[in-house]
Amino acid sequence: MRRLRACLGAAAAVSLAAVGTTALVAGSASGATTALGNRWYAAAPYLMPTDNDPPDAGAIMDATGLKAFQLAFVLAPNGGGCSPTWGGTSPVSSDTAVQSVINTIRAKGGDVSVSIGGYGGTKLGQACSDPAATAAAYQQVITKYGLHAIDFDLEEPEYENTAAVHNEIGAAKILQQNNPGLYVSVTTAGTADGTGWFGKQMLLEAKSQGFTPNNFSIMPFDGGFNGAASQTSALANFNTILRSTFGWDQATAYAHEGFSGMNGRSDTGEYFSQADFQTVLDFATSHTMDRFTFWSLNRDRQCSPADNGGRTSGTCSSVAQNSWDFAKYSVKFAGATPPTGTPTPTPTPTPTPTPPGGGCKAAWNAATVYTAGNEASYNHHNWKAKWWTQNEAPTGADWGPWQDEGAC
Repeated sequence: MRRLRACLGAAAAVSLAAVGTTALVAGSASGATTALGNRWYAAAPYLMPTDNDPPDAGAIMDATGLKAFQLAFVLAPNGGGCSPTWGGTSPVSSDTAVQSVINTIRAKGGDVSVSIGGYGGTKLGQACSDPAATAAAYQQVITKYGLHAIDFDLEEPEYENTAAVHNEIGAAKILQQNNPGLYVSVTTAGTADGTGWFGKQMLLEAKSQGFTPNNFSIMPFDGGFNGAASQTSALANFNTILRSTFGWDQATAYAHEGFSGMNGRSDTGEYFSQADFQTVLDFATSHTMDRFTFWSLNRDRQCSPADNGGRTSGTCSSVAQNSWDFAKYSVKFAGATPPTGTPTPTPTPTPTPTPPGGGCKAAWNAATVYTAGNEASYNHHNWKAKWWTQNEAPTGADWGPWQDEGAC
């Protein structure tokens, strides 16, 4: 569903022997380095290293404490063929430009994941003959850059192609088995119901092949969303889909679920502020979700004018911000504390507490569904829901779904 990227950026069981048994070994490939903890790969924001006025990754690391980047996108060649390229034009085999960016990041103690697919362009799952051939193409990327993480971004129009999705999921399973410890995420479109028909078919394909990545992430934007409440509702609905598809309980489903947002103004005119990111981060952390990322670091800076004339840009956010404001939420998700800097122009509003002795709201009920802004009383305090919640008793925990409004 990332339309802006296109206009601004350029058999189920498969024999593992078909793609060899090359395992990922740190130091065995060009620029390889010791792996970071998986939480960093889970928090890596997207960065186009050669398009959309790429920012200095090292400067972002210094300003925010960020250690991991999700480099985008690997595609099939525009002229046809089953070999990996950056953006359909630059062969991975002869690349030096992206390798230079990776070297800069690793020299400062960071690392990268590579995202394959995205919106637009021809994907390797479409161009290659079967899962084994698709995996062999992606293995070239893993080996070239010594990767410890990879992201399968399955979107329009590829995820509407049954054969292509079969190839991508099959390839992901092969790579996971052939590269011990490889962190694998699968990203797809988000809807108010969690994900749409094609997203659900992709999950069924993964189930049929016996493939479980580190997470399945949805992108709750470009689909009629309106701020954080609509996004957390979609994440809760997606959790239900994961549970029904794989037979997981709620906690297991959240442990295999991820969020991939869009900072600032989306392609369809939705707006997601720093306060929205904080709300979704709270939801993701409190539910022990596996991933929190966004599109993109190229956009994580203020336009001039700040609203960009009411337009969406690939190089700035179209909202008031300091540079790299949104990257700091990824740092927090990874478990680190960003360096102290200039206050964010649009801080999260602080609710006005209810004065002691004020009237109590309707009593909290475990069976009731509460959405952002709903109020209830519990233990002689009034509480306001930060996001969708059910059967989670109000407490004072910072990462919980309830905001204490004071005694009543």
